[in-house]
Amino acid sequence: GAAVFDALESEEETAERRRLEAKSQELKSKYNLSAESYRELEWVVLKLKPHKAGVQWKFAGSFYFAITVITTIGYGHAAPSTDGGKVFCMVYALLGIPLTLVMFQSLGERINTFVKYLLHRIKKCLGMRRAEVSMANMVTIGFFSCISTLCIGAAAFSYYEHWSFFHAYYYCFITLTTIGFGDYVALQKDEALQNKPQYVAFSFVYILTGLTVIGAFL
Repeated sequence: GAAVFDALESEEETAERRRLEAKSQELKSKYNLSAESYRELEWVVLKLKPHKAGVQWKFAGSFYFAITVITTIGYGHAAPSTDGGKVFCMVYALLGIPLTLVMFQSLGERINTFVKYLLHRIKKCLGMRRAEVSMANMVTIGFFSCISTLCIGAAAFSYYEHWSFFHAYYYCFITLTTIGFGDYVALQKDEALQNKPQYVAFSFVYILTGLTVIGAFL
């Protein structure tokens, strides 16, 4: 894995770094900025980045953050800034993560049981000689269920976020496998958390439902 990522990403990283260094030198010269002034400006820009998406800590944004904590997605798009918030986050994670894992495991087992029962009934109705549900049957259903879940999410997020289908699919995969890099994060444009309640509700339901489906078959 390391060798492949090295081959794919190393040259692009170096090229991007050179482009950024050249751009920074251009800006320093254009606006006659000292190194200290440029560092201060850079610090302000970095601090402003989370706020460009709108208010993060009203109820909708806090709910979104809470989901990313207890599901271990952890995008990194928002983080507590107060000591009280950091302490509560640790306590909340210690209690919430195990309970969430148990919940998804329980839901996954019930989905598996229901799918097996449904497939068994379908086979009997079709008059098949072997009505037993095999491992191959479950793997096939699981594969198509996971792909369908990812494709539905990709179609929706590509529409709402104006991402390409590939990037939206990548976002759904990284989210539902709880990798959560944070390079693509939904609900961070046009103050969506405050202004698009239907999209917010869809995002929350999709993440929780998607985690249940993926967890049931992986």
